[in-house]
Amino acid sequence: MTDAVSALDFGTDGLVPVVAQDVDSEAVLMLAYANEEAVERTVETGRAHYYSRSRDELWEKGATSGHTQVVEGVRKDCDGDALLYRVHQDGGACHTGFRSCFHRTVEGETVGEQVFDPDDVYE
Repeated sequence: MTDAVSALDFGTDGLVPVVAQDVDSEAVLMLAYANEEAVERTVETGRAHYYSRSRDELWEKGATSGHTQVVEGVRKDCDGDALLYRVHQDGGACHTGFRSCFHRTVEGETVGEQVFDPDDVYE
């Protein structure tokens, strides 16, 4: 483990929240969590890795869907307890088929663009 990664505050659950942001448009694409191994793999490979709390496993973004995130840079916040992955997003970031996971208003109106059919990808 690198000193930079070990210096992050992973909290009591061993996870740090990660916001993925599109490098070109600066749109916020998704929020996920990462453990130390996920951050290390992201830094080492240049591909976004996260930790799934629901599946209790490490995952590489796009390994199943093909909608990958190539990471241009990883930034930490002032407290070292949250990360920003600056990414080149290929396809949709959201597992529901939308470009961004933030595709609905709080009232429920869809404001984002659906770029793939999840039934075709996650059969």
